[in-house]
Amino acid sequence: MMEFAYPWVLLLLLLLVPLYYYLVYLKRRPSIVVSTTGPFEHAVARRRPTFGQLCSLLAAAVLIVALARPRYGDEKVMIRSQGIDIILAIDLSGSMQAFDVPRDITSGERLAREIQAGNVRNRLEVAKEEIRRFIEARPNDRIGLIGFAQLAYSIAPPTLDHAWLLAHLERLEPGMLGDATGIASPIASGINRLKKSDAPRRVLVLFTDGQNTAENRLTPEQAAELGREFDVILHTVGIGSSNAYALVDMPFGGRTFQPMRDSFDEAVLKSLAKITGGSYFHAADAEGMRRVMDEINQLEKTTIEQPKYVEFREYAPRLAVLALFLLLLGFAADCTWRLRLP
Repeated sequence: MMEFAYPWVLLLLLLLVPLYYYLVYLKRRPSIVVSTTGPFEHAVARRRPTFGQLCSLLAAAVLIVALARPRYGDEKVMIRSQGIDIILAIDLSGSMQAFDVPRDITSGERLAREIQAGNVRNRLEVAKEEIRRFIEARPNDRIGLIGFAQLAYSIAPPTLDHAWLLAHLERLEPGMLGDATGIASPIASGINRLKKSDAPRRVLVLFTDGQNTAENRLTPEQAAELGREFDVILHTVGIGSSNAYALVDMPFGGRTFQPMRDSFDEAVLKSLAKITGGSYFHAADAEGMRRVMDEINQLEKTTIEQPKYVEFREYAPRLAVLALFLLLLGFAADCTWRLRLP
């Protein structure tokens, strides 16, 4: 962008008009004394600016513009981001293969068609899709993955290599770690990963659709107390609705849809989040999961600074040299080929 550092200096250009009028029309020129002006009565006196005067006026105009310091600025923006560390602990028990079905689907045949068409997906696939979107929206945060059923397993430590992280997320399947659900183990494992982090904020998000049915040396409440001790925020997400179905094998062959109830303990999840100053969310279906991840994304903000600076290219020195050249040109012209003798 082009601008002037001192634009008010350009007001001096207005002085060039009276200066031009003075030099051409008012300034007295050399004259001679004569006895009568009769012989000059029919002469037409035409005053024109000399070449030296024009050069001087133009040099003055260029010099005034130079004093205003015209410059071209190239704006630069430096982005300094300070991300947070987030671990996502995902329930991989067998119940995560259940389908939370919209109320308008009332028959098994239609449900099968919707599943085949990809319009209805199991709980884990829905969670993976929204978690993928969440990760892609936070390029400046180190994000890790924990999968759990009866026990917790570290799938990926907090990392900025989100492509590698998403590749591991894609491999997760319901029941790959068993069918029981242990809530204390993933909380303790996530806190252990985050407690030595140097990030300004450390967050653990727990996704589960079941109650704590696994034996562990720590209770979920004791694990959450560790989070408060090490300044780790715990958000909990209960997955599932009362209109859910699981695809089960029939005793004599074939498969059928069996109704399921949401089995997560909402009171416990709320209590665990409250201990660390976090929040509890309920994701009843795909739309609910999308809203939950959007809320968490808004809740956990990354600090981004965008200081701006401008690099200027100055044109005043070049204009000053041009003004000097014009003055010298006018002086040389008046002293050589524009010189007039009486």
